Amino acid sequence: MRTPQAILWDMDGTLIDSEPYWQQAEHDIVKAHGGVWSHEDALKLVGFDLHDAARVLQHHGVELPVNDIVDFLLTSVSNRIRHHVPWREHAAATLAWIKELNIPCALVTMSHSPVAHTFVDSAPPGTFAAVVTGDTAPRGKPHPDPYLHAAQQLGVDINQCIAVEDSPPGITSAMASGAHTIAIQAILPVKRRDRLSRIAELDQLTPALLDVVMNGGTVDYLTD
Repeated sequence: MRTPQAILWDMDGTLIDSEPYWQQAEHDIVKAHGGVWSHEDALKLVGFDLHDAARVLQHHGVELPVNDIVDFLLTSVSNRIRHHVPWREHAAATLAWIKELNIPCALVTMSHSPVAHTFVDSAPPGTFAAVVTGDTAPRGKPHPDPYLHAAQQLGVDINQCIAVEDSPPGITSAMASGAHTIAIQAILPVKRRDRLSRIAELDQLTPALLDVVMNGGTVDYLTD
């Protein structure tokens, strides 16, 4: 069986169902400034760099500097994750068998360090050998930089890695980096793309699937 040199994981929507936390924080700050924030508005920010998201919130009436908006979002979401980690079904078990195979994992998220490390601290020790966050990557998703930075931290060849993503910007970032990319269905539909594997749930990510993907194949468990 051909295994990847590393698996590079997105966090929000992929390993944890944290999007409701982000959407609530966005709603709260817009409402506090007299604006209106809809579910459709929130969907447009899924996977975005936080500074870009803050600028969108400014256009919806939030009269605060970008960094203050980012700090509010981070504090709100970090507190919620600290109180309850919304693990996606099968996520913890998947990370466990990957660790048993001695495949290193990295977390590659546009969430900033306070949120990312709150999540990392909740996982079993040694789950993630590297962490790349929105405040440490040179450029955020959809640029390839976050995934390239993760591979560099691990000392592996990005072309020998598998990335697991859920959002359009994240999928674009992973594929542009050269990583074999697997998309998982979350809040937003995952559209077909050349060389992109698609799964519905994390229990469909198996050693056999890793072997297929690493050998240049694709697997598609979605019907659309």
